[in-house]
Amino acid sequence: MSMLRAIFSHPSGRIGGTIVVIYVVVALLGMFGITPHDPLQQFRIDRLHAPNAVYWMGTDLFGRDVASRLMKGIGQSFLVGFCAVTLASFTGTLLGLTAAWFGKTWDGLVMRVMDVLLAFPAILLALLIIAVAGPGTWTSVAAIAIVYTPIFTRVVRGPALSIKAREFVDAARTFGSSRRYILTRHLLLNLVAPLTVQVTLALAWALLTEAGLSFLGLGTQPPASSLGLMLADSRNLMETAPWLLIFPALAIMISILGFNLLGDALRDILDPKTRSRTA
Repeated sequence: MSMLRAIFSHPSGRIGGTIVVIYVVVALLGMFGITPHDPLQQFRIDRLHAPNAVYWMGTDLFGRDVASRLMKGIGQSFLVGFCAVTLASFTGTLLGLTAAWFGKTWDGLVMRVMDVLLAFPAILLALLIIAVAGPGTWTSVAAIAIVYTPIFTRVVRGPALSIKAREFVDAARTFGSSRRYILTRHLLLNLVAPLTVQVTLALAWALLTEAGLSFLGLGTQPPASSLGLMLADSRNLMETAPWLLIFPALAIMISILGFNLLGDALRDILDPKTRSRTA
């Protein structure tokens, strides 16, 4: 509760947290099918209707309700983003901790592989992985996770090396604490703050990457709904039906803004140096 109070007392946290909560609720409603209409149902007689009381965000070329597809698309994008970031954070944390702890050959091997992955622009590496494995939702999850694993590995390894050299870690070794206990109790617990901030920011990047892959036809496949797919479908109808472009674009922009603002607030709250400067 104290953390929630701190977040909502921070200007960026208040705005970002509110946006994220709203999007999570909308995503859950979309994932469980609680939408104004069936996202796949085609009302042929109502094709390309502008927003009105029945279709809050209008209809698309096939007469499908844009609001319902948007809710479903937000749910799909969040599913891919959360799964990818969860996988990337787990893998990156494990690699970063073990690289810092064992050092020498294992550290050099892990960090050189991470350097190779970081040498590729994120979207190009994701495209390469999907080109090899084939398009699809879970392929997108794997590709995005691989792309962002090096970031988590670096975020964990640096502080872990510093913590490993601290006196309380030497004391734990002296008293016979197991390696697992030291890694989880002393190293990992002291990395919760930077990991929390990194997860929040990574979610924003993952949502943007997922939208880009779907826009290119390499992510979520039709007839499923995705924000990137909705943008791709609106390309030839921007002049006659601008709402098909406006609503998905705003959904992507506002969600990324919300996660970035929340990440900035968490960084200020969890970083003692920043907190002392702003106090």
